[in-house]
Amino acid sequence: MSGERVERRLAAVLAADVAGYSRLMSRDEEGTLANLKSFRKTLVDPQIAAHRGRIVKTTGDGMLVEFASAVDAARCAFEVQRGMAGLNTDVPQEVRIEFRIGIHVGDIIIDDDDIFGDGVNIAARLEGIAEPGGVCISDDAQRQIRGKVDIGFDDMGPQTLKNIAEPMRAWRMQIDPHLSSTTAAKPLTEAAQPLALPDKPSIAVLPFQNMSGDPEQEYFADGMVEDIITTLSRIRWLFVIARNSSFTYKGQAVDVKRVGRELGVRYVLEGSVRKAGTKLRITGQLIDALTGAHLWADRIDGSMEDVFDLQDKVALSVAGVIEPALEAAEISRSIARPTADLSAYDFYLRALPLTRLWGEEGAVQALGLLRQAIARDPNYGLALGAASWCQAQLLLGGWATDRESVRREGIEFGRRAVQATPDDPNVLAWVAGAFHGFEESIDSAIALIDRSIALNPSGASSWFWSGFLRLFAGSTDLALAHFESSLRLDPRTPLRPFLDTGVGACYFFQHRFEEAVALLAPSLRQIPTYVTTAWVLISCYAHMGRLDEAREVVAHLRKVTPSVMPRKKLLHDPGQREFFLAGLRLAGLGE
Repeated sequence: MSGERVERRLAAVLAADVAGYSRLMSRDEEGTLANLKSFRKTLVDPQIAAHRGRIVKTTGDGMLVEFASAVDAARCAFEVQRGMAGLNTDVPQEVRIEFRIGIHVGDIIIDDDDIFGDGVNIAARLEGIAEPGGVCISDDAQRQIRGKVDIGFDDMGPQTLKNIAEPMRAWRMQIDPHLSSTTAAKPLTEAAQPLALPDKPSIAVLPFQNMSGDPEQEYFADGMVEDIITTLSRIRWLFVIARNSSFTYKGQAVDVKRVGRELGVRYVLEGSVRKAGTKLRITGQLIDALTGAHLWADRIDGSMEDVFDLQDKVALSVAGVIEPALEAAEISRSIARPTADLSAYDFYLRALPLTRLWGEEGAVQALGLLRQAIARDPNYGLALGAASWCQAQLLLGGWATDRESVRREGIEFGRRAVQATPDDPNVLAWVAGAFHGFEESIDSAIALIDRSIALNPSGASSWFWSGFLRLFAGSTDLALAHFESSLRLDPRTPLRPFLDTGVGACYFFQHRFEEAVALLAPSLRQIPTYVTTAWVLISCYAHMGRLDEAREVVAHLRKVTPSVMPRKKLLHDPGQREFFLAGLRLAGLGE
């Protein structure tokens, strides 16, 4: 343009792109292009025309639009995002097309049909910090439309934009898919009274802070949070706030207690992502929004070489450790409540720790609480499943006086549980473990636990039960892998002694006797009434020729249970069963 007069004018510039475009294209190139073309034809282009905008240029995943008025640009952006939210209502998150939009009013340079200058650059950078489905506008644009549109805005404060010298104040547009631009939502500062907490544990996952200083990494942090929300949503007893509500806090320095009040949740997960070269560090912390107490914090390191696998790994890991952390917090909360003010859920929570004691007294007490929960809610799947397991525990421990009656009622509890909540992974896990105790088909129990894992791959308890069922079926290598998965998801599990017994039993059947004893002996000291540990340790000692130690455990076993011999169907592989029983015979236990 040298030697020619440069044409300039003041304009409102709208920059838009598709969030996660590369991910969508790698997943379904033809489908993504077809959907994007359809959305432009039916919604985006008509709205631009209706608000007197001019499409300057388009790219594969975005466009640049010029408006003569900031009011027209804002109203167009609002209607596009409102329309997209409506079109995406029933679309799975992983294939959803969502736009990010930035708007700025400034000086632009016109060259043929293209535009350049700071007005364009700033709009593009604002689009980069907008959340998917959201609109971010500059302070200059917001001043132009203030008092002229009934659209709410949240102050994001000064923002550092890539290649822009000075921090710029930015505003986030409030968008409600059910409202038009003439009846838009009021600003959050004018919000209604705090929302009441749901009747089950509730959590909001806030956008993770991008600590990399590179706006290009926003897609990774946002995608990871979306995966975490999706994974947590599979936990049926958990109330999870939708992504669109959580992301209204993006870019803000938030008060967790305020978030809890505004979203009506008890727990908040927040975190950050930091990139250095090809390395990534993700941190997260779980906070009780009512008290501000930190319940859990951790960090995960990984590589950018395969960011989508890393997103999945982080989502599974975070969801896996959050579930037991929330469960422990809810148990503590329930125990602190007055006994006169208990719901079915509270009875279930109070029973949970007792189910892990593995003893006659604990099982009986837990059953009493669970019966009260079931009386209040006859279709309470978790309570029915836990009650089924307690009956199985009485049978396996040899403490049932009327074995057939206990077995019959336990099976009935389990069947009712699965019928009431066939898609709850925790219910399926309870019942799978219980049914093996009732000598039901091992294949049926494994089918239940496989469905549980398919429904929630981050469920530590499901992998725990799967480990034992694989052990009893004779697949020790697979059992070890599943025990490892359970421990990775819940490294501080209160079930650790039981898990050590499972791993120790696998080592025993692999003839790794020293390694087996190193786990089994401490496990028995921690849970002295867990007869399975005692049986495997007796046989292990006997095969090692340590008969005196084996007989000491036999003497201990006689003190904790009237039924010193395992049931015939404990092990389903004939070779393993004979190897196991041979050790018991060497120690003086008859069949």
